[in-house]
Amino acid sequence: MSTGFLSVDLDALATNWRALDAMTTCETAAVVKADGYGLGAGKVARALVRAGAKRLFVAVAEEGAALRQEVGPNVEICVFSGHMRGDTDMIGDMMLTPMINTVGQLTRHLEALPEHPFGIQLDTGMNRLGLEMNEWASIAEIALAQNCRLVMSHLACADEPENPMNRQQLDQFHLMTDGINVPRSLAATGGILLGPEYHFDLTRPGVGLYGGQPFTDAEPVAYLDLPVIQVRELEVGETVGYGNSWTAQRPSKIATVSGGYADGLIRALSNGANLWHGAQPVPLVGRVSMDLITVDVTDLPELPGTLSFLGPDQTVDALAANAGTIGYEILTSLGARYQRRYAGG
Repeated sequence: MSTGFLSVDLDALATNWRALDAMTTCETAAVVKADGYGLGAGKVARALVRAGAKRLFVAVAEEGAALRQEVGPNVEICVFSGHMRGDTDMIGDMMLTPMINTVGQLTRHLEALPEHPFGIQLDTGMNRLGLEMNEWASIAEIALAQNCRLVMSHLACADEPENPMNRQQLDQFHLMTDGINVPRSLAATGGILLGPEYHFDLTRPGVGLYGGQPFTDAEPVAYLDLPVIQVRELEVGETVGYGNSWTAQRPSKIATVSGGYADGLIRALSNGANLWHGAQPVPLVGRVSMDLITVDVTDLPELPGTLSFLGPDQTVDALAANAGTIGYEILTSLGARYQRRYAGG
């Protein structure tokens, strides 16, 4: 086959969830947005539910509706984008819990689905989603008297433990929510690692479940192996790929590998990443193109049939560092052409 193999270790995923859950004394949910961070929301969600997660978070109602078909009726599915215009039927029919972000969303929800549960998202300083202090003050009494299941906010700098923004947002969250009788949530993966005062009643780990930083003790979850299509020999001075961006400085063996930016191997990796043959790194040379990459395999003792991009020797964050990005982008960019294999779960 000429497509790569994306292997997902569902047992490692469950182990990561349990490890993060063990750091708290409250409920631990799980974030499975963006197709389970690129790894397949249905299988990822079912593995997390079996591990003990009772509440899942997605970005938009469409994700929640698809997920409901996978996990059945007994898991709560919360929608970060809230109750958008046109979402009412999906929210009602698929038993989704919108995280209300605006006064208008609350009005829409209470008018269209007056008995249906919802949550509230507050802006404590990130200036992205949620009600600001004056907006929350104007509707808090009404919202809390209805079927409000959760009041949450989100930390902007939780992956930087010393950043003063963390304390600033914690203090603001207390100011906005102390004394309410509804469960509260502030921490995702980074917030869990900041310690108990950030945990409140529920945590919402995301990237740490999938092997990403800042949870440095996470087990790897995703493994990516790519087939070699062809190996050619180059003389000194010959070039490789678009733009002649790499020139052979010695007689070289260049492997052409199936995979490119259409598969999530972002173009910023050009001339700056390694693939692996067992424990031996081999450099990606030339530009990443849509469907192909080229790799210098001159120093390998044998010609490879496959090369690894993600695995024990190269995590998503290590690969991301080579591209000047973050592990989130690497994971969520993984393309649909890979043959997916799921182990455990």
